[in-house]
Amino acid sequence: MNRDKTTGQPNLGDAEQTVRWVRERYGTIARTGSSCCPPQAGCCGGTSEQAIALGIGYTPSDLNLLPDGANLGLGCGAPIAQLALVPGETVLDLGSGAGVDAILAARAVGPTGRVLGVDMTAEMLERARANATAAGLDNVEFREGRLESLPVADASVDAVTSNCVVNLVPDKSAVFREIHRVLRPGGRLVIADILLDGELPAAIATDVFAWVGCVAGAMERTRYFALLEEAGLRQVEVLRDVDYLAATGGDDPAELRGVMAAAGITTADIAGVVHSVTFRAVKPLAAARASR
Repeated sequence: MNRDKTTGQPNLGDAEQTVRWVRERYGTIARTGSSCCPPQAGCCGGTSEQAIALGIGYTPSDLNLLPDGANLGLGCGAPIAQLALVPGETVLDLGSGAGVDAILAARAVGPTGRVLGVDMTAEMLERARANATAAGLDNVEFREGRLESLPVADASVDAVTSNCVVNLVPDKSAVFREIHRVLRPGGRLVIADILLDGELPAAIATDVFAWVGCVAGAMERTRYFALLEEAGLRQVEVLRDVDYLAATGGDDPAELRGVMAAAGITTADIAGVVHSVTFRAVKPLAAARASR
């Protein structure tokens, strides 16, 4: 791992190195049940996972549907409610983690529906499978894989969701092409992610601690949505847009706080730049195949 000569902290290197670091970090979260990623005040200072989940949009009814230990306080939104799922549909959850959104989706589509969760972290997959079993669900399956090359058949799902994960993937254009590939014509997606309105200071943009804290990997909003369009996804609609620092009340994730302190960066330097955004898009019924 390359380290900054000034701060001594690891910097982002090549894409695969970044992926390995993200996998390691989220493996640790799965083992320990501790995370500092979500944009919610106090998430690293003792606030419960339930309070974090409620703060990013889940309802008490949602949380009551989850088995004990499923909610790790991850995510930056609550996208399942916006998918408007109906019984019998097939849903794909990208970066399914411990299975919270997959479990909620499985409840919504019922026994005649199906949910697939894809995650690259073995520890998260193990935890998600155990959670699905504890929830008594047999219509949800978790597969190991990368979002840039999904282990899912072409045109086989009705809806795609993801919660604060696409920002962690170096090649976002590949993720959007894969979403287009696996969606049936007329299918939709609702994703919660971290987007930028402006540039991050270099010390944050190049630091892996900030990346796994869901900030450095974020892309500028206009470019992000342009990649969706280039992949053949249309009718992008922003459903929720929350300023990251306003949401945290100044209590930023521990990874981000450490990077900022080492580089002499204050919250004023990134105020208004980082946003938690939930959006919807569709694959048109007569969608032309996206170029590859």
